[in-house]
Amino acid sequence: MPRRTIRLSTDTDERIQSAAKLRGYSSPSAFLRAAIKKELGEREEGLVGAEERLVASIEQVRLEVFRLRRTQQASFAFVDSLAKVLLTCVPEPGGQAMDAAVARARSRHARLLKDAGKAMAGDSQAAVQDLVNRVEE
Repeated sequence: MPRRTIRLSTDTDERIQSAAKLRGYSSPSAFLRAAIKKELGEREEGLVGAEERLVASIEQVRLEVFRLRRTQQASFAFVDSLAKVLLTCVPEPGGQAMDAAVARARSRHARLLKDAGKAMAGDSQAAVQDLVNRVEE
């Protein structure tokens, strides 16, 4: 076994000898070896505990992201349903009024997308732009 030498104050040495006798160790060295093993073991257990807490935190974040994704999908489905109802219930203009109505609708739609883009932040803008690009293709 490797050997380690440490210097202790007289007071600390006396306390170690006393604790070794009180706790039933064969020698102060046996007491010190047990104390070192215990300390090293607790450090490793502390790391395991930290890992478990980290895993739990990541799991909570994963569940929250999943919940937000479901909410976003529900919002898109709601908007899609609303658009279908409007398109079904609003009659198209007839004859020559159709070209003018389409031109005004395109203008209003472009303004709607621009206003929605300004109101959104972060990755939401990219998601809306992706949807717009997909519709234009």
